[in-house]
Amino acid sequence: MSSESKKSSSNGNEKLLTSEEQQAKINELRRLIGTAALPEKLSIYCSDASLARHLRARNWNVKKATKMLKDTLKWRSENKPEEIRWEDIAHEAETGKICRSNYVDKHGRTVLVMRPSRQNSKSTKGQIKYLVYCMENAILNLPSNQEQMVWLIDFQGFNMSHISVKVTKETAHVLQDQYPERLGVAILYNPPKFFEPFFSVVKPFLEPKTYNKVKFVYSDDLNSKKIMEDLFDMDQLESAFGGQDANGFDIGKYAERMREDDKRMSLAWTRGSIPSATQAAAITVSASLDSITLSDSDPSDNEKAEDIMGGVESEIATPIDAVASTNIGDNCSARVHS
Repeated sequence: MSSESKKSSSNGNEKLLTSEEQQAKINELRRLIGTAALPEKLSIYCSDASLARHLRARNWNVKKATKMLKDTLKWRSENKPEEIRWEDIAHEAETGKICRSNYVDKHGRTVLVMRPSRQNSKSTKGQIKYLVYCMENAILNLPSNQEQMVWLIDFQGFNMSHISVKVTKETAHVLQDQYPERLGVAILYNPPKFFEPFFSVVKPFLEPKTYNKVKFVYSDDLNSKKIMEDLFDMDQLESAFGGQDANGFDIGKYAERMREDDKRMSLAWTRGSIPSATQAAAITVSASLDSITLSDSDPSDNEKAEDIMGGVESEIATPIDAVASTNIGDNCSARVHS
């Protein structure tokens, strides 16, 4: 019988959870949500791998994971993140403030490059919508053996005018509550001194697991340089982060890549010839999710287990897990893990 060591973020104690126990919790979560009755896209989202991520985010507590997944499904039903297309957010993307790099880290993880100094919008809603588009695109381009991404945040040109507690809070909410266990590591590259007290202010918005994935990296620090060399192929990494690639952001080329990815996104969220969920179905699922009640006592309440950087890959594939193709302009295969 195989087992995996899970470490609780709250007390640091380790607990063994066998693969059979993990699968039992996944099955229980599936039963409580009633995934068989969900519309197509939400049903596709509820793969074993996805359910496992929600369980890991809540330390394998079925009761808490059920509430989290219920909220996520309602959010996806209302916001339809998989239906956002390049034309919907192109105006937000034109400065390159967030973009998916054409390289991956040494673990094969998708890299989202963020440059907050290039902020070109005052609309919190528009900024978050673009972030969601980028998250969905990053997931689409993950290889089959990975389910997490890297955030690489460049603070060049960053000043006090770029600070927004509201946007930061919303970003943390989306990342932690709607995309649990999707972040592998966040690199804050050369943050200015005045950013440190701001980070202390937003720290309460971050769950311990998320906070532990944040790394401060400075170009003049040897230990920081080693972090970058351990994570990235320096020949592929942009010069802004100490790498050898001097090519800058080209909105024209990037738009072409995203439009190609949009075509693949549509295929990824279609199961065979079953028609897509209608608006009426979305209303129905919202109502059915509201009807889910959770028992005050749950056998998982005292079970605290988590996975910081790795992740339990589900052995049971779903149709969306099987969608793979070569990414236009990239040299890696892409696969959606939902």
